[in-house]
Amino acid sequence: MIDIELTPAAIKRVKAMLAAEDKLALRLAVKAAGCSGLEYLMESVEEARAGDLVKSFDGFDLYVDADSYESALRGLQLDFQQDLMSSAFVYNNPNQKGACGCGVSFSV
Repeated sequence: MIDIELTPAAIKRVKAMLAAEDKLALRLAVKAAGCSGLEYLMESVEEARAGDLVKSFDGFDLYVDADSYESALRGLQLDFQQDLMSSAFVYNNPNQKGACGCGVSFSV
């Protein structure tokens, strides 16, 4: 069972994003990058890749790279925040031990 959660704001934003791109699912992973070691990858996709973990939400599926889940994404909460100046997905990750100053990469 995948214990990644999306807030209502994140679910709403993902649905809008997928509809605009005519895609069926969101895929999450991490890759080695940045000054702290890891960077989140989020992409709209049609289908899972071999070995992806799947969690269904109302209106879309979330595919999670299994290696990324085990090493860095377990327990993640994905939120979407918007104000007058900006909007962005916010990753509340209990595995994160540090982050770079610009906030792009993190370490576990």
